Amino acid sequence: MNQDSTSLNKRTEGDINMTPARESWLKTEVDERTAELLEKDARYFLHQSMSTPCLDVLKACEGPSFENISGKTYLDFHGNNVHQIGYGNPQLVENLIKQLQTLSFSPRRFTNEPAINFAEKLAFLTPSNLNRVLLTPNGSSAVGIALKLGRAITKKFKVVSFWDSFHGASLDAISVGGESVFREYMGPLMPGVERIPPPVTYRGIFENNEDKCLEYLEYVFSKENDIGVFIAETIRNTDVQIPSKHFWQEARKLCDTYGVLLVLDEIPIALGRTGKMFAFEHFGIEPDILCIGKGLGGGIVPQAAIITRDDYNVFGDISLGHYTHEKSPLGSVAGLTTIELLQNGGLLEKVHQDETYLETALSSLKKKHDIIGDVRGLGMLWGIELVKDRITKEKAVEQAEQVMYECLKQGLSFKVSSGNVLQLSPALTISREDLDKALHILDTSLTIVNGNQ
Repeated sequence: MNQDSTSLNKRTEGDINMTPARESWLKTEVDERTAELLEKDARYFLHQSMSTPCLDVLKACEGPSFENISGKTYLDFHGNNVHQIGYGNPQLVENLIKQLQTLSFSPRRFTNEPAINFAEKLAFLTPSNLNRVLLTPNGSSAVGIALKLGRAITKKFKVVSFWDSFHGASLDAISVGGESVFREYMGPLMPGVERIPPPVTYRGIFENNEDKCLEYLEYVFSKENDIGVFIAETIRNTDVQIPSKHFWQEARKLCDTYGVLLVLDEIPIALGRTGKMFAFEHFGIEPDILCIGKGLGGGIVPQAAIITRDDYNVFGDISLGHYTHEKSPLGSVAGLTTIELLQNGGLLEKVHQDETYLETALSSLKKKHDIIGDVRGLGMLWGIELVKDRITKEKAVEQAEQVMYECLKQGLSFKVSSGNVLQLSPALTISREDLDKALHILDTSLTIVNGNQ
């Protein structure tokens, strides 16, 4: 494989900070003060793919947008999946200020009313006996807790997961994850992980044949008798892959048959993103352990959690998720406020309306631009897959990056995943006017890039 091919394949999550497009951006799109700060940022932060070096310097955020130090506003259709209720939500800010004035931290062996109310609310939201909660500051830690709990419950150490999945960036999370960019130079990783190809319908080994994926899953379960956990994203967030209801119901049955715990990772996609509080509600199933996070803190406080069954509350003698900020009063207030706004602010109904609108608009873009091979989505989570040819489905990796930078120039930010998928995740609070503005920018950028080919 030549150097150019290797570089393109590494761009599984879009821009890797070392491309000509990034160099052009820094030369033409940032002012002198921004360039100075970016240089200082690059000097002191450890460089890593998808992060440092950065492309702009921010000073403010509000609602669906953020603003750089030069006064330019970007509509944020990425947001690291934390901005369901919009940036700087006034109700959340007010509630956090009140909490800061009383109890800002809760140390070990003590609890507090916000944390108790938060755990009670999470238990109330989830079905059947999913009533037990552990809180943690970030999603990777939530996945780690789920893996430890799975071992304790089943007394089995092996895990099945999907290739290309993302479950966090810590060593245990990348061990069960399936993205190569996170595992490079990291071996040996946690033993006992069996990965299978995902049920991707547009391309891949099981293209348009989810039953083959189920057959493969059962084959692995039957051959490996010490599998304790099957961990998966209910809907794959990065490039927006949505399995069918049939797939998830059959997978749930297989877990029950072989005594495997189903751990669903909904860290980026729960909390209204798909039009329901939790994505698994679309499929008529429930997990044994649910991992949530990101938007749970309202885009201000780092907050995540696992929710599991009453049956598994039998490990009081071991530490499963003993973190410094385990019962954070601030994180709990953020979570409670976020849930309240989703439930009582009409956001879930708004997501359903916006989903219909986006589906129509993006389908029109696909008819107009032959570079679009596929459009898929649910709620306010959408993926636009760019291809060089609709028949061969060859990935349009370079073109996807060009579209991203054209959109950035015009004030629209989003993530590129799998090298060629434009992943769109706006704030659920976004106005129809801003939604139209973003669609116009996307349309214009696709026209520019297509015209330059």
